[in-house]
Amino acid sequence: MTEHEANPIAGGASAEPRALATAYELLALSFRHPGPELAGAVASGEWAEAASEVAGALGLALPGGWGAGLESYAGRGPEALLHALRAEATRLFVGAPEPAVSPYEGVWRAADDGVQALLFVNPHSMAVERFVRGCGLGRPEGTNEPLDHAATELELLQWLCMIECGLAAAPEGAEPPHGSWAAARARFLEDHARTWMPRFAEAAAAESREPLFRAAAVMLGAVIS
Repeated sequence: MTEHEANPIAGGASAEPRALATAYELLALSFRHPGPELAGAVASGEWAEAASEVAGALGLALPGGWGAGLESYAGRGPEALLHALRAEATRLFVGAPEPAVSPYEGVWRAADDGVQALLFVNPHSMAVERFVRGCGLGRPEGTNEPLDHAATELELLQWLCMIECGLAAAPEGAEPPHGSWAAARARFLEDHARTWMPRFAEAAAAESREPLFRAAAVMLGAVIS
């Protein structure tokens, strides 16, 4: 929920949280509305390189050809690429009147519950807000969207990993929910991320017309599962 840098991989007991922090950071960037940072990383090949390194560090069993098409971005101007990525992200995750693939936990779980999905005022979105407050965090600066957006949940998981391995500090006076920051991360994965993100990832991979979002979705499914 704050700006920070993740050191990709380090040895020892904290290697997995560090690698996971990097994976969550890359995925959050990929599913947030595209900006110049993402377009530049994709055009330069840095996104594909980082994704491959993280997948290797975590030992992810990604399917063959999971990054097919990423090479087509080489040499494309960042501005033209940014326009293309924004157009596809809007179609996929914003839509008119509805997105092809909703990026909100509450929408997916409302469908599971057989009720109408209401952003902000649904029990699952509100539970995420309570969890975030319980960690001593507030709403991310510059956004007023529900906190159960895929990118925001991934940023929270990144932050929890970074506290776990000493790369970030908890807010002053904050006590970890469920007894420890590792336990808090495990609980959030089970109670929230894993209840819907694997399905979101599968749908996004199937629906996307851009190689970036297909590759990111496949990687998300592997990381979260």
